[in-house]
Amino acid sequence: MIETLYEQFIESSGVSTDTRSLQRGELFFCLSGESFNGNKFALQALEKGARIVVLDDEKYFTNQSRMILVEDSLKTMQELASFHRDKLDIPVIGITGTNGKTTTKELLAAVLSSHFNISYTKGNLNNHIGVPLSLLKVNAKHDMAIIEMGANHLGEIAELCDICKPNLGVITNIGHAHLEGFGSYQNIKTTKLALYRAVEKVKGCVFVNADDEVLMDSSTALRRNTYGIGSSSQTQVELSASNVSLVFEWNEFKIETHLFGNYNLYNAAAAIAIGEYFKIPQEKIVHALESYMPSNNRSQIEKGENNELIMDAYNANPDSMKGALQFFKNVDFPNKMVVLGDMLELGEFEEVEHLKVLNDLIEYSFDIALLVGDAFLQFEADYPEFNFFKTSEEAKQYLMIQGVKSYKILLKGSRGIKLEVLKEVLL
Repeated sequence: MIETLYEQFIESSGVSTDTRSLQRGELFFCLSGESFNGNKFALQALEKGARIVVLDDEKYFTNQSRMILVEDSLKTMQELASFHRDKLDIPVIGITGTNGKTTTKELLAAVLSSHFNISYTKGNLNNHIGVPLSLLKVNAKHDMAIIEMGANHLGEIAELCDICKPNLGVITNIGHAHLEGFGSYQNIKTTKLALYRAVEKVKGCVFVNADDEVLMDSSTALRRNTYGIGSSSQTQVELSASNVSLVFEWNEFKIETHLFGNYNLYNAAAAIAIGEYFKIPQEKIVHALESYMPSNNRSQIEKGENNELIMDAYNANPDSMKGALQFFKNVDFPNKMVVLGDMLELGEFEEVEHLKVLNDLIEYSFDIALLVGDAFLQFEADYPEFNFFKTSEEAKQYLMIQGVKSYKILLKGSRGIKLEVLKEVLL
């Protein structure tokens, strides 16, 4: 059946799972979840011009010539993506990690696209739905593909690797995130390292941060290229003067990026290492890194009439929060303010991890600190020096009354807290 569906895919204009963005000639997969049933849109998808509709609910199977009834639409889409991957004879670079995987993917895409025709994961399509969709966008015109993989439970990266079968790989780091789903750091480590195992299986190459002991120890048996600050790295980088944006040196180049935070150094170094592996001219690599503009509230620096904002509010976990605060502490500027949102999906670790952040704030002595979300709010009575809010909307109302001017402001939190609503009153 997959062979027959693949023939339809080859003749199609692509794959869709959303009738709102469906283009004529695409295959439409009816996906369902706890609160929605994509099968209900099967007929609408045909009316909008879908070539074929794949569904898994017999009740909506009304057109035998243009509908395919399967046991599980999502599993079928994943199998189609895996089948398609087997037809591709190109490098497929898998990227995962606790922090920095999306930024690394974006930087790498900028570097590789300066010299090749590449396909890469758009936005945050890095889960069991996004990975097959990303893979199915790769076509015969592409020289290589970059597939980002995220995980929030044990074994998920192995499952995604079974679909995209990477022959090159990067694990940015292994830290403490999604602890509610994983249960322990060891489970996170086991899950992320599945990328190394997948690349090892096909005798591929991994790119490893030489300054990360866990990653180095876990990749000794693999073919690997290393990057980092240490002299043992094949790709060596060095931090330059401390600034709000990342500035660093590589070979004879001084690279000035638009990224906030020295912790992005390793993300940039990974992109350089892979660029070198594919023999991209150094000048092209430098230009790509310096031209890259972060978006989607990830390491963005925005200057307004009133303040300069550092928007790093797409996601947060204990490691990324600590890194952002430590770096911001060292930024040379007289007026510094932080707005921190809850770190979500920490489960039983929620209380202790938020307490650590509060104690770091005491040590760092920023001029103003606002804390948003229930996890922080429970400690309001114990930290009278800070301003606590249940929601970002409440914090917004407070800031509209107070007025803040001539500050450098770090906004960091999980995206569920929606700190981005504060931009209009702070800029």
